[in-house]
Amino acid sequence: MTRTSGGPGRSGASAVAPPAGLAARDVAVATLAAILDRSVPLEEAFDGALESQSGHRADEHTDRAPGLADRDRAFARLLTLTVLRRLAEIDGHLLARLEKGWPKQAPRFRQILRAAVAQLVFLEVPAHAAIDMAVRQVKRDRRAHRYDGLTNAVLRSLSSHPPKPLDAAEAGPVNTPSWLLEGWTAAYGAETARAIAAANQQPPALDLTPRDPSSAARWAGLLGADLLASGALRLAARPAVEQLPGFSDGAWWVQDAAAALPARLLGDVCGLSVADLCAAPGGKAAQLASAGALVTAVENAPRRIPRLAANLERLGLADRVRIVEADAAIWRPADPFDAVLLDAPCSATGTIRRHPDVPWIKSPAEVAALVALQGRLLDAAVEMLRPGGILVFCTCSLEPAEGVDQVEALLARRRDVERARLPDVATHWPREWFSPKGDLRTLPCHAVPLEGAPDPGKPFVSLGLDGFFAARLVRRA
Repeated sequence: MTRTSGGPGRSGASAVAPPAGLAARDVAVATLAAILDRSVPLEEAFDGALESQSGHRADEHTDRAPGLADRDRAFARLLTLTVLRRLAEIDGHLLARLEKGWPKQAPRFRQILRAAVAQLVFLEVPAHAAIDMAVRQVKRDRRAHRYDGLTNAVLRSLSSHPPKPLDAAEAGPVNTPSWLLEGWTAAYGAETARAIAAANQQPPALDLTPRDPSSAARWAGLLGADLLASGALRLAARPAVEQLPGFSDGAWWVQDAAAALPARLLGDVCGLSVADLCAAPGGKAAQLASAGALVTAVENAPRRIPRLAANLERLGLADRVRIVEADAAIWRPADPFDAVLLDAPCSATGTIRRHPDVPWIKSPAEVAALVALQGRLLDAAVEMLRPGGILVFCTCSLEPAEGVDQVEALLARRRDVERARLPDVATHWPREWFSPKGDLRTLPCHAVPLEGAPDPGKPFVSLGLDGFFAARLVRRA
C-alpha cells in the first residue's frame, strides 16, 4: 500500500489510506512545505507532491494528477494558491492564537494550520470538515502528532469568531513582502505599488494566442472569449485547456496577453532568421514561426526541451523551428541573425497573479544574481546579430534592475547598440504601456482594451495582465 505524504506511522507501520478529501489536503500541505520551507517553485512543488501522494509521475502536459480525482486535484491547487496569496494574513490570525509561537520541531504543522485557516476564512469550507481534516493530518505526522489538541483549540477558536477577509485593496499590501512593496513604491509611486499588490490578489484570466491572427475573431466566438486589442483571446473562466475547441488542432496556445507583446515588437519577421533565446516553453517561438520567421530556439535546460518540442509539435510548427540545447551566453550561430528575441531569466515578479509563490521564494540577493546573468545574455545576443539587426530584450519582472536599468547599462558599455523606433503595431497599444523612452512596461493593474465594439453591458476594457518589460534595440553598423 502506498504511504501518504504525511510520512510513516509513529511505529513505522504502513500508513492507512486517507479518507476522502484528505489526500487533496495532503498534496496542498506537501506543496506548501516544498515552497515555503525549501523555496521550490510552485509547479515543481505541486508535481512533486502529486507524485509522492500517488506513487506515479504527474503528466506535465495535462497537469493531471494520477491517483487523484479531478475535483480533489483542483481543490488541492486552489488551497495552495489561497495560502500563498493570503500568507501574511493567515499567519497573523494564527500567531494571535499561538501564545508560544510556531513549534520549531514540527515544520509541517505550520503548513497544516495555514491550509486549515485558508479553508475556514477564505474558502468557506464547513468548520467541522476543515478542523477534523487538520487534526487528522497532525495526528499522522510523527513530529507534529503531539499538537493535535493545540490544533483543535486554535482552529475552533478561529471558527467561533471568524475574521472577515480583507478586500483586495487592503490585502495586497499586507500580503506583499516589504522588499517588493518598497521597491515598487520607489519605481512607480505609492498608489501604483498598492494597485499592483491588489491586482496580484486576483486570479488571472486565461489568455490564448491564436496561431493565425486573422482567425482571432472566429475563435473568440467559438470559445466565448473576449478579443483583446493586442490580439489575444481572454476567457474569464479557467476550464480544462485540453478540452477546449482548437486545442488538439493546435489552433492556439496559452500565453498571457502581456507575454505575447515582445515578439510583436520585432515587427514583420516573415522570411527573416530569428533567434529565440531561453525559448521554453515555446510561446514566443510559436509566434515567430507562425509569422513566417526561420526560428532557432535556444534553450539551456534539458528538462524543458521536451515540453518545448511537444508544444511546437501540437501547433504544427515543429518543422519551422530548429531547437538548440545550449547556454545562450556562450553559444554562437554559424551566421548572424536578422533578429534576436531574448526573454531572459528573471525574478518573475510580474507574474505573481499566476505564480503567488514568487514573493516567498525570491529575494533581493537572487535578483542581483539574475541581473548579472541578464547582462551576459544581452551582450551575447548583440554578438549574434548582423549589423542593422533588431534585438528585443524582455523580462517578466517589475524590478527596474531587470528592465530599464539593464538596457541603460548595455547602452553605456556598447556603442554599437541603440534604441530602435517602435513598429507600427505598437502604436495601437495603450500609451500607458510605454515609458517616455519608448520601452514597453505593462503592470498587473493595467487595463487591456477590447477589440471592436463590446457587447451591450460589457466594459470597453479587461483588467489585469502580467508585468512585462521589453526594449527594442538595433545593432548599428
